Amino acid sequence: QVQLMESGGGLVQPGGSLRLSCVAHGFTLDYYNIGWFRQAPGKEREGVSGISMSDSTYYSGSVEGRFTISRGNAKNTVYLQMNSLKAEDTAVYYCAADGNLRIGVPLREDEYEFWGQGTQVTVSS
Repeated sequence: QVQLMESGGGLVQPGGSLRLSCVAHGFTLDYYNIGWFRQAPGKEREGVSGISMSDSTYYSGSVEGRFTISRGNAKNTVYLQMNSLKAEDTAVYYCAADGNLRIGVPLREDEYEFWGQGTQVTVSS
């Protein structure tokens, strides 16, 4: 059964760090574009970061310079390292996988085939 699972969320103070993991079960992520999205209360889901099959990366303007996406040595894991966290980073974070060969990182939600259930990140003092 194909499944994506996020982990690593939690409560952190402003300025702190978290590392989110996206783990695939039933397939490897080598041949997938991976996106990280987030949805804050009362807001639409937005794209945060992504990594293509060829390892090109994308970051939204609100997280560039603070977040880093990477593939793990285990071929079924992608990480999102989040540093200098701010209150406005509070959201449920989702990872998604797209198996289509594309130029660059897909940015639209409808380009992704598989989604995880999400992990809550709360930044608060």
